[in-house]
Amino acid sequence: MKERLSNNGNGYYPALSHIAKVSNSELSLRRICNSIAKSTARALGAGGCRILLLDSRKKYLSTIGAFGLSDFYLRKGLLDGHKSLPDILEGKVVFVPDATNDERVQHNQIAEAQRVCSILGAPIEDKGEIIGEIRVYTHEPRDFQDRDREFLVSVTDMSAVLLERQRLQQLLVKNNQPNKKTLVPSSPPKLTVSTLRPAEFAHPSEEEFANILNFYCVEWLYEPRSFPLNWDNDRVTEMFTPDFYLPELNIYIELTTLKQSLMTVKHRKLRKLKELYPNINIKLLTKKDIVTLLASHGYNPVIETKAEGVAQILYSHSQLQRRIRTLAKRISNDYAGQQLVLVGIPKGVICFISDLMQHISIPLNLDIMAISYYGGEGQVAKITKDLDGIIAGRHVLMVEDIIDTGITLNYVLNYLRVHNPASLRVCTLFDKRTRRLVDIPLDYIGFEVPDKFIVGYGLDYKGKYRNLPFVGVLRPELIRNEIPATSAPDINNRPE
Repeated sequence: MKERLSNNGNGYYPALSHIAKVSNSELSLRRICNSIAKSTARALGAGGCRILLLDSRKKYLSTIGAFGLSDFYLRKGLLDGHKSLPDILEGKVVFVPDATNDERVQHNQIAEAQRVCSILGAPIEDKGEIIGEIRVYTHEPRDFQDRDREFLVSVTDMSAVLLERQRLQQLLVKNNQPNKKTLVPSSPPKLTVSTLRPAEFAHPSEEEFANILNFYCVEWLYEPRSFPLNWDNDRVTEMFTPDFYLPELNIYIELTTLKQSLMTVKHRKLRKLKELYPNINIKLLTKKDIVTLLASHGYNPVIETKAEGVAQILYSHSQLQRRIRTLAKRISNDYAGQQLVLVGIPKGVICFISDLMQHISIPLNLDIMAISYYGGEGQVAKITKDLDGIIAGRHVLMVEDIIDTGITLNYVLNYLRVHNPASLRVCTLFDKRTRRLVDIPLDYIGFEVPDKFIVGYGLDYKGKYRNLPFVGVLRPELIRNEIPATSAPDINNRPE
């Protein structure tokens, strides 16, 4: 039985002894970390373990050792340490009872598909600085005890010593090879993480491609891995390092010009790479191929006049949909077996409420209200279209596109309470907390947004931009140029 409910701590000492022994061996770092992950998982009676290293920008986590986890789970993309169990980067030991339904887990659906249930994670700390993490995974619900957490912390302490020694060894080798620009690996296929966000790009076309990805809000890593292609016995004689990796799309990108000699060499390397690594998704692109690639993955090219005035994309269409699916799953679980009524106020909420209810798996009713505003700068609200149905004794979920001051929402909630619903909760796609005037409990939040004027996906400015497939930030000069400072509206653009 691979995963036990508890081992009563009997396997901790042998595991730590083995980890100390293998850490001092001549094995490669990858094999040492795999062995540590295996010993850790077995000592804790868990289904798997993963050792992660934090990149130089303190943002992304890459796997340097694993045990008991499928290739599919490991290849789901590099983790954003500030989105995936972010408390670990604050030096805390983190426990997740249910990885399939926890906002701290970055890939809930993949966790569910791969039968990942509970997670225990701890930071790897070196000289007061967090450099990585170790995470333990179970396939059944598990409540880790204090001794389990203490054991995992001991493993992270030993791993920190190992990684520091490896770093010093690499530095020593590099200093002993002053005439060599790069180190030649002395072992078969070992994928190593290098510079994820460069200070300078090797070619202007790379910077241009990065700018396009930034505009479309596509996560990217620069030259994250090197693939050995040829060997002389156990010595690597040829390697290939793609220019970019897009974690969200799980694809490597190599850019090229139309110069035939360069394209011929790169095509040869790509054919060799695909033979050796058939599971790697990689494409060779010219400048004209970039927009076509993004469009094929749902990042539709934006017509210039349609997005004129948008300074940057804050959330891409795929990011919005992924978050909406997560909210819908939580709502479905929370209201299972109950009569649910969604209430929305057009026009801004149309896109959100339409997509949200498609992913809610329980029966529901939809009702729409309408509100008008009058009274000049006071913006007094008045309901101009009441509910069509009866909500007395039913569970009501108020769905909002964005909440900033909270004044309008407070007015609507007080009105709905008069109808005596069984419960009344709030779901908003965007929460602009910095502008709150009325403190209202929010039960489901998509994104907390900065204090900027955002448009797209139903949100407008003077009736424009609602049909953008993403949410972007409007250029501030458009508002300053069109509206006198003395009468500027609440920034954002919702009359709350």
